[in-house]
Amino acid sequence: MSTALVRTERHGEGGHVAEIVLDRPEAMNAVSTQMAHALGRATKELSEDPTVRAVVVSSTHPKAFCVGADLKERNYFTDEELRAQRPLARAAYRGVLDLPVPVVAAVDGYALGGGFEIALSCDLVVCGDSAVVGLPEVSVGVIPGGGGTQLLTRRVGWSRAARMVFTAERFSAADAHALGAVDEVVPAGTARDRALELATTIARHSPVGVRNAKAAMRLGFDTDLDAGLQIEDERWAATAFSADRAEGVAAFNEKRPPVWPGR
Repeated sequence: MSTALVRTERHGEGGHVAEIVLDRPEAMNAVSTQMAHALGRATKELSEDPTVRAVVVSSTHPKAFCVGADLKERNYFTDEELRAQRPLARAAYRGVLDLPVPVVAAVDGYALGGGFEIALSCDLVVCGDSAVVGLPEVSVGVIPGGGGTQLLTRRVGWSRAARMVFTAERFSAADAHALGAVDEVVPAGTARDRALELATTIARHSPVGVRNAKAAMRLGFDTDLDAGLQIEDERWAATAFSADRAEGVAAFNEKRPPVWPGR
């Protein structure tokens, strides 16, 4: 499937790995109103597709994953136009965050502001070693509004997130990895290959199991332990009595690769 500014591609046997490709290279993937709409549409379609087992988010620009909101477009916005754009922008970032399968960001080059927030909305972030990340919004009179104040704090803790947000500094891939803001650093230009490798590994496993594991982790993260364990138990039951569980156990005992029913 293709849309203006955002493309989706499928990989591997069965096409179980989907790739969302940010494709506005002339603007280094700055998120315009149209691009936000396209990203929201792409994530909605993938979230409703039961054949998808893992997703990679990548860029066609070798020097930029995404540089954030399109400030050239916003320069001419009235307050009313900015308010009207807000639901589209929120839906775009939330669409990545709410994908029911694991999502891997492949970051090469700049991932700034909303671009870094797209990456933070993913479950895993792979960076090329020349990548530069940051949340510089306070330097232009706004705050991170694509989930950054919440997602970064949950990833790295209050004080580290405070430094990144309040100073508006840019961080190298190595420094971001040391802070815990990204998960893996690979040679420049290879982040997409590594992200696809991780997604392919994930896609080999039970789709019912993986979806329920992600749901249990996400839903339980901000609760107390007892509530989290109850959520885990509910998701365990949703998996344990599935056709995938029966196939997984049979395949293990028969010493063969499983053929997942996905239900």
